[in-house]
Amino acid sequence: MILNKSTPLPPCHWLTCAALAAVLAGCAHPGGGRSPDTPEVRLASTDSFAAWRRQLDALLPADVLLLGEQHDADAHHALEADTVRALASSQQLAALVLEMADAGASTRALAPTATEAQAQAALRWDEAAWPWASYGPAVMAAVRAGVPVLGGNLPRAFLPETMKDPRFDGKLGPEEMRMQIDAIREGHCGLLPPTQLQPMARVQLARDESMAKTIEGALQPGRIVLLIAGNGHVRKRLGVAQWLPEALEVRAVMAQTAGAGASTEAEADAIVVTPALAPRDHCAELRRQWRQHKGGDGRQDKVDAR
Repeated sequence: MILNKSTPLPPCHWLTCAALAAVLAGCAHPGGGRSPDTPEVRLASTDSFAAWRRQLDALLPADVLLLGEQHDADAHHALEADTVRALASSQQLAALVLEMADAGASTRALAPTATEAQAQAALRWDEAAWPWASYGPAVMAAVRAGVPVLGGNLPRAFLPETMKDPRFDGKLGPEEMRMQIDAIREGHCGLLPPTQLQPMARVQLARDESMAKTIEGALQPGRIVLLIAGNGHVRKRLGVAQWLPEALEVRAVMAQTAGAGASTEAEADAIVVTPALAPRDHCAELRRQWRQHKGGDGRQDKVDAR
């Protein structure tokens, strides 16, 4: 199971909880990623994406389009489905890659007439982690257009090994690694022991690497591979773009809800702002369940990374 900002933490071993909760750091992306020069599109509703379509045209041509989201924002899912339809209708879409499905899962063998159930089975969809109602429209728009949908995420089975793999430690520069670790700390609501910040950063980087490899395998000359992922994976200084060849034309777009914090770091080529969501303290929920898992005293279990 992969957590998002509106998903409660399930009972589990502490290591598993920490590894799964790491997505909070990647997807909440504290600080935003906007500079005064970054184009911004404001969508008052999802009834019309005309302004977004114009901005999309301005971003192209490109080999790769990284489209970031806040997982619990319905407007972002509508934006994603519209983007798939726009690129597919103009014959520009080579493939749709998803953070929401594991690498190796694919709809390549499906016909455009495939059912939603067949698409879910092909992608080994985890409904408890990612509601199909949110992502199904984008997936099925690609399937109907004959465009393959590919899982890009690092499978859970690799998490323990990844947490111990030092090859990820030198991928980012010192400042970028600090930013990554700060995002993980904040994404975990301060619950993660300091000794686990580096292992969790390795997981985040490995997930970015996995998505980048999937993108590379789907490239086609003159067409676009679209990635849908949490905003943390779209950050140009920290995320998937760091694992892609420099020769590729990569565009990054972050979808944010109104009122979301923004930094001065130019980490996106465009920002799409959608209406604000009702306030929700996901950290309070995470802390409550964390205490329940620890038997109510808040003590941390010994980590078994085997």
